[in-house]
Amino acid sequence: MNQLERIQRSFTKKSAPIFEIGDTVRVHVKVVEGEKERIQVYEGTVIARKGSLNTETFTVRKLSYGVGVERIFPVHSPIVSKVDVVRQGRVRRAKLYYLRGKKGRFAKVEEREFVGVSKSSAQPAASTASGEEEAATA
Repeated sequence: MNQLERIQRSFTKKSAPIFEIGDTVRVHVKVVEGEKERIQVYEGTVIARKGSLNTETFTVRKLSYGVGVERIFPVHSPIVSKVDVVRQGRVRRAKLYYLRGKKGRFAKVEEREFVGVSKSSAQPAASTASGEEEAATA
């Protein structure tokens, strides 16, 4: 690891937000107005991620009064205080730039659903299935 890479790793956040392309996110941004500081929420769809280590950025697109607005946020910046995932999108591309030309419901990303099975619930199901097979063969 060279000296530059060590410096870059020191500037990365310890708890980087976890989200993917197509997710609808709520980004909490620190805004400084004069001497006051407040948190402003920016909600939209993640259309791109680029960079690595401390230079990683993501682009969020939203519609504001019928006009598409995009904003680029650095992942490891102190300006971004929190990123909440509102819903997860099902996409098949790394960059969703095609959404710029879409309007209305065609500009929506399909929601991704998870049917997660935990290990603890998978174990008893397997044992009952084998028990039923043994009873059927006997």
